Amino acid sequence: MRTQVTGNFGEDRAAEYLLSIGWKILERNARNKYGELDIIASDKSEKPEELVIVEVRCRTIGKIQGALDSIGPRKMRTLIRSSMKYIDDLGWPGFWRIDVIGITLKNADDFQDWELEHIRNITDGRIFY
Repeated sequence: MRTQVTGNFGEDRAAEYLLSIGWKILERNARNKYGELDIIASDKSEKPEELVIVEVRCRTIGKIQGALDSIGPRKMRTLIRSSMKYIDDLGWPGFWRIDVIGITLKNADDFQDWELEHIRNITDGRIFY
């Protein structure tokens, strides 16, 4: 239950951040046979406009892994497969990428003190199988 609350908090902060930088949120928690995609957004600052799959990771300081370090090879493969399926099903003709937003809570009992880090294009054009 606590993990779900923390995850929801992180996704909400990530969505607020994306809106604040002028992105449009198209969908949240999109599911397909390969997995769930946290946020699907449109980055209109890119020309041409890019579709962005955003993976949100929310962790508390002191846990074994930080938010961004928690994406290992298995998670990366799942994220790429589910993203490719989503893009294919949508029929998106343009550019797309996968970003990660890491939310780090400074205290597990206090959702007031946190930091956000946004990493763009985590695959950098590479596909991991």
